[in-house]
Formats: sequence, structure tokens, C-alpha cells
Amino acid sequence: MKLFAKNILLANGWQQDKTLHIDDGVITNITDGQDADAYVAKGSVIPGMINCHSHAFQRGFAGFSEQGSASQDSFWTWRKIMYQFLDNISVEQAQVIAQQLYIEMLQAGYTRVAEFHYLHHDKDGENHQSLAQMASAIFQAAKHSGIGLTMLPVMYRFSGFGPEQPNSGQKRFINSIEQFNQLVTDCYELSSQQQNTNVGIAPHSLRAVDKDSLLSAVKHVRSLDAKAPIHIHISEQQKEVDDCLAHYGNRPVQWLLDNADLDENWCLIHATHIDEQEVAGIIASKAVAGICPTTEANLGDGIFPTTEFMEQGGKVAIGSDSHISVSAIEELRLLEYAQRLIKQQRAILATRQTESVGQNLWQHTAKAGALTTNSNTGELEVGKQADLLVLDESKTRLFANDNQFLLDSVMFASQSSPIKDVMVNGHWVVNDYKHAQQEEVADKFAKVLQQLGKNK
Repeated sequence: MKLFAKNILLANGWQQDKTLHIDDGVITNITDGQDADAYVAKGSVIPGMINCHSHAFQRGFAGFSEQGSASQDSFWTWRKIMYQFLDNISVEQAQVIAQQLYIEMLQAGYTRVAEFHYLHHDKDGENHQSLAQMASAIFQAAKHSGIGLTMLPVMYRFSGFGPEQPNSGQKRFINSIEQFNQLVTDCYELSSQQQNTNVGIAPHSLRAVDKDSLLSAVKHVRSLDAKAPIHIHISEQQKEVDDCLAHYGNRPVQWLLDNADLDENWCLIHATHIDEQEVAGIIASKAVAGICPTTEANLGDGIFPTTEFMEQGGKVAIGSDSHISVSAIEELRLLEYAQRLIKQQRAILATRQTESVGQNLWQHTAKAGALTTNSNTGELEVGKQADLLVLDESKTRLFANDNQFLLDSVMFASQSSPIKDVMVNGHWVVNDYKHAQQEEVADKFAKVLQQLGKNK
């Protein structure tokens, strides 16, 4: 197919009057002018965003943990509510929740998601008929919604440093080393049968895996794919840092740098509480920091040192994590605003090369997100996958007309989303703000919430 864009953000910046030639989901050529048989985009075209961190099932209880209590609420009290919610989720319900979420992601500008998947077993903690049965439901949700998927089965073995044995709320997550490696192999088989998917792994955190299990999982996935993405929660909470210091005598990120061979295929999720040495170490390793601003704000985690990290050449991707918000625009807005509040300055995450904060953040995080998923996405250029968004010209005409300010206006001044059309892998999945399955899936999702609510 051919797509003509009057205004398009290519890898080398804004360009006008370009036709994208797309074959088998890939941009094979970009030519000047409008081909007679090209579809005309009804607005400016920008790259799709990659969501580097998702727990799909948590979309089902977003908004259900905002009640105050007699105790001091924190990440740890939120986690108890989350465990209670997932106790009774079936495979079928998990697929409906994920499909609802993925439709919302597409409408919000995400064209690919890294699914940090740790709900493996049945409600009694027993294996399903297949180790990958729950993972298969996620694959199906991605297939039917049309989003690109990077499946990251989670290794979860312990409840804390020590190691502490798992508690009852974690029974659906736990696998032996052998079971986990088989699960990863099974996920590769599922991916081989479905377009626009790939597989990596996610050791949950240093408190949930020990050194032997971590290195075993890395060795196994590297035997299947030398560039497989590896994601890990790390230093999200100060308590985790303190516990790691007490157990290992080192801070979490520093321990990881010293004991694992980090590279550009690693993504450190949150990395909130890190010191200057750890900042330098992450950057030197070429690992990407996966930041989830709305979830981190919702949980009261803290704020990642984005300014210092990016100024030194660090790469940052974004994720919606718990899905308290599903909006790429909002994640990036909060990423910038958090730095403004700390520094008491404005327009912090711009560069000399790209003075527009909005454009710099969109391009930077899309490219970094592609690294975190080992996917041929994140930019619009020849050889890249055709994952793109069309911004509604009836809305953007109310913004400043100069491209220098367009994504600033989208990010900081939009009163509603201007993302009108969405293409993934060369296929239109959102047209005029609508997904073909949104009403049917929303009805199913509402019923699932009612069913799960009765089990609370």
C-alpha cells in the first residue's frame, strides 16, 4: 500500500509531501510528492509509541485501590489489594482484560507493548494443562486487538531477599528454574505462530530471584535468541534498596551491574532510587531505563533522575505499568513535569538539537522503546515497520501551526487526544478514533469486572 502524508515526522525530522511505500508491513521506500493511488493521511503522521512495561491483568482493578485506610498506604498496601484481586481471574477473563487494555493502548498511541507477564497458574497455584496457557491468552488478546507484542514471561521464585519463601498471594506466579525455562521455550513456540510478536524474559526483581536462577534464565533465553529483551523491576522502593544492602551489601542496580552482563537488550524498570555511580553504570552498559511516571506517581514510589540520566546519554522508555492511566501523551507530560517540580525550571527535557520538549521526548522514548522490545519500530524510515499515528488535523489546526511547536501542543495543551488513526505493521487498527472491536470487548470487560467484584 501507499500512504501520502502532507506532514510527517521522519527519523531525520519533519518533512512535507511524502509518500510511504509499505509492503508486508515494512516501509520499503519514501518518495516525494503524492502518488495517484496513495491513501491520504488526514493529519500529521508520527511514529507509534512503544509501551515498555505492562501488567495487563492490573487494568482490571485500576481505580479500585484509591480508598484511604487507618494504616499508612504505600506500594506494599497496594500490592495486598492487587493479590486479592487476581486470586480468581480465569484464563478467559485474563484474555478479555488484556484485549480491552490493548484496544485502549492503540487508541492512546501505543503500537507495541512489552507484557511483563507473571500470572502463570490457576487460582490454587497449580499448573494449567499447559505452562503457557495463560500466556497464550495474552497472545490471543494481542492478535485480536492488532497490537504488536513482546511477551516477557516473569521468573518469580521468592517473596523477599534471604530468600524468603513465597506467600499465599504469590502462588500463581511461582515456577522452578526448570519450569520457567520450559515456559520461555513454549512462549517462543507461540510467537513463531503469530506475526508481530517476539519473546524475552523478565526476572521479576532481585527480591524475587536469586543469583543462580537469574543467571540460569538469562543463559536459557540467550540460547534461544542472543538479542532477547530482558526486563527487571529494580530499586522501585527505598525498602528494596535497604533490604538489598542488608542482604548483598550493595545497592540493587550496582549488584546487577556487578553480577549480570548488562547490554542494550536489558531494560531496568523504574530504577527510581539510584545514586550517581549507578546512573553512570547503567549508561555505560547501554541498558535502557523503563520509566512509568503515572504508576510511580500513583504508588508514591519517587522520581527517577531523568534529567541527569538523559544529559549523560542515558536512554529512557515509557510504560503504563498498572494502567492507572493508558496514555503515551500523559506519561511523557508527567515525565517532564516531575523534573520541573524538582528543579523549579521549565522545558528541561529538550536538547540543543531538538528544542521542542514534546518532539524530543516522543522521538527519544519511541526509539528507546524499540530497543527494549528488540523490534524494528520506533522511527519512520525505509526498512522500519509501518507503525504510525495520524493526528487529527481538525484538532491540531487549533495549535500553533509551526512544526516546532506541534508535539509540544499535543503533549502539554491537548484537551483531548488528537490520535485519530493508528497503523500497526501496515494495517489500520484504529480509524477515526474507533477500533472495530471496542464495543464488543468493552461489554465483555464490564461483565468480567462484575464477576470479579462478586468474588472480592
